[in-house]
Amino acid sequence: MNARMQSLQMNEGNRRWWALGAMCFALFMIMLDNTVVNVALPSIQRSLNASTSSLEWTVNAYTLSFAVLLVAGGRLGDLFGRRKVFLAGVIIFAGSSAAIGFSPSDTWLVGWRAVQGIGAALMMPATLSIISNAFPPEERGKAIGTWAGVSALALAIGPVVGGFLVQSVSWQSIFFLNLPVAVGAVVIALFAVRESRDETVARSVDLPGVLALTIGLGALVLALIEGNGWGWGSTRELVLYVVAVLGLTGFAVVERRRREPMVDFSFFRSRTFLGANIVAFIVSFSMLAMFFFLALYMQNIRHYTPLEAGIRFLPSTLMIVLIAPIAGRLADRVGPRPLMTFGLLAVAGSLFWQSNLTVSSAYGTLLPGFVLMGIGMAFVMSPMSTAAMNSVDQAKAGVASGILSMSRMVGGTFGVAVLGAMVSTLGRSKIDQLLPVLPSATRARLADSLGSGGVLHGVPVHIVDASQQAFVYALQYGLRVGAAVALLGAVLAWTLVGRREQAARTAGHAPSSSHGQPAEVAPL
Repeated sequence: MNARMQSLQMNEGNRRWWALGAMCFALFMIMLDNTVVNVALPSIQRSLNASTSSLEWTVNAYTLSFAVLLVAGGRLGDLFGRRKVFLAGVIIFAGSSAAIGFSPSDTWLVGWRAVQGIGAALMMPATLSIISNAFPPEERGKAIGTWAGVSALALAIGPVVGGFLVQSVSWQSIFFLNLPVAVGAVVIALFAVRESRDETVARSVDLPGVLALTIGLGALVLALIEGNGWGWGSTRELVLYVVAVLGLTGFAVVERRRREPMVDFSFFRSRTFLGANIVAFIVSFSMLAMFFFLALYMQNIRHYTPLEAGIRFLPSTLMIVLIAPIAGRLADRVGPRPLMTFGLLAVAGSLFWQSNLTVSSAYGTLLPGFVLMGIGMAFVMSPMSTAAMNSVDQAKAGVASGILSMSRMVGGTFGVAVLGAMVSTLGRSKIDQLLPVLPSATRARLADSLGSGGVLHGVPVHIVDASQQAFVYALQYGLRVGAAVALLGAVLAWTLVGRREQAARTAGHAPSSSHGQPAEVAPL
């Protein structure tokens, strides 16, 4: 008993594991919030008399501020201290969660959701960079595997916990739930996490770079979020594309001229870092698009409740919970490249399997695809993060983590947008074929409802049937596109990501450039 109690007490031997626990607490809070909110939207609408637009922005305001500020959040941690920025992020996230629960109107709720995204953007890169600094390269995969498993666990139980709290307590309770989790993360971090920062640079913020990236990336993400609603060729969309190009181009120009840039583009000379970010974009593109539109399929076509649909996604997320820590340990032993390649092949196989769904497919038909998706994701996520973090100098861990997280967020947003556009376009073609007698404007409205996941009410049965057939027809092709993208990712992972000895050579003790960045990884 005494030995067990001593093992639970913090000491130099287990401090890094306590630090990992604090990071997992924070990550759990962020990931849980990504899923519980969707379950609560109908209750929020009734309670605050919220408009449909406000409900959309309840999700989008968080996504937009989170995605846009990830790189800046990671860089701030490198400059001013990762623990300090992490704690600031936790406090902002928890405080805004409480404010959301007390929001008197939908306008206040949307505003506080944007603030909550800022807190998440400060926390998320810090969790991975703190883990990378706390663990040596030979144990980093194991730690990141645990981190990835906790992320999946939060995503898995989010709909279940959210559904229970909304039905049994109130929608506000899903936000108040963050408060005790935040307290646990702060207390453990204060005692277990050692402060670390990039000692090779001065503590000055690259404001022009932050501004240019925020404008460019913000315009791009907003265009992707609103594309199906506004129309991809609409004036507003075209303006956003122009702003995005100008902002991102300006960011590249500014960064190359700054003495101490926010993002040193020499990161991408490492083929492993480049490959890990491409894989992050691709795997999120495929996974989030599948989850988003299969959720619509199960609710709008198969008529499951949100809670019932969420439970049916559990096989995927439980596979990640179980396998991600194992994949992390394997990454330490055999290197991330074979694991990432296998995982992306499994993701592609899952999407090909799911693309055979029909309007009347039973859940048993989809189950093998969900299981295979979870296995594939588990073999991609933690090895991918390990590869990226081992390929940069440890002093730059914060901004590297921010770039990787941004790649994942933007990839997922692209995936949902592209598949949504395919559902609208291919669905319109199928509706034209099935309902040629309807006016063109009516068919266009039906196609728009497919892409946005709208449910048809008060229309004849034959129109509902045709719309469901059109949705499933378009979804089949969209899932096949996702599978093809995942196959491309497998090829790129094998081609770009370094072997075990190359990844290890860049981890902490790699030769560095004059700016403290790792030397370019040798060609495979």
